Amino acid sequence: MNMNILNYYRSLSAFIVLGPLCFGQYQFEVKDASKNYDAIIHIENCFDGQCMDKGTVELFNNNNSKVQTFTSDNLVLYLGEGKRLERGKIIPLKKEQSPLIFGDFNFDGTEDLAIRNGNMGNYSSASYDVYVFNSTRMAFVKSKELTELASDNFDFFETDPVRKRIITFGKDGCCRLFTTEYEVIPNKGLDRVLDKEEDLTHEDYVKVTIKEKKNNKWTTRTKVYPSDQYNREKVK
Repeated sequence: MNMNILNYYRSLSAFIVLGPLCFGQYQFEVKDASKNYDAIIHIENCFDGQCMDKGTVELFNNNNSKVQTFTSDNLVLYLGEGKRLERGKIIPLKKEQSPLIFGDFNFDGTEDLAIRNGNMGNYSSASYDVYVFNSTRMAFVKSKELTELASDNFDFFETDPVRKRIITFGKDGCCRLFTTEYEVIPNKGLDRVLDKEEDLTHEDYVKVTIKEKKNNKWTTRTKVYPSDQYNREKVK
């Protein structure tokens, strides 16, 4: 099935489900962002090369069958200035333009999904609703814990699949940086195990404080680095 036919049937499906309303919306297609899924996004308002409004995400599997539909109260897209948009026409999105992030966020071997939901993060950075795949329900279920991490910190969190940890970042003003690590415990949730603060207040040195949890006990260690040495280490 070629791309034009695929787009036709997806548009026809949207018309049957949503009726003529969807053709008054802007529509976007996300491909190659996931090994298992493609997505069609519907959003109501776009202007000046960006979209910021209530939106719907339709997820399709590799057999072009609809898997699930999600909504976002503030779906955000940045398309770039000069991008011509037409209501009802499906517009392909590059990976860096997509408001969707796919990945195994809880390290259970299945692909999960994060959907952009505004700019509620630290310093008005991107925030996301996070859905994990539930193998029992065979559906994506919103994770309260992961959504909070993806909404309260600086942009989206990182994952370390080897150590099975989720890493968040934040900052306070120009000169204090924060890193927090959470261990993912199967069937239980998240356990905060490390807090790191980098204090760059002083021009000549950087003070680093690390609090770490081992065997249910917290330890604290602090070290001061000359600024030039610390900056070289950060670059490596």
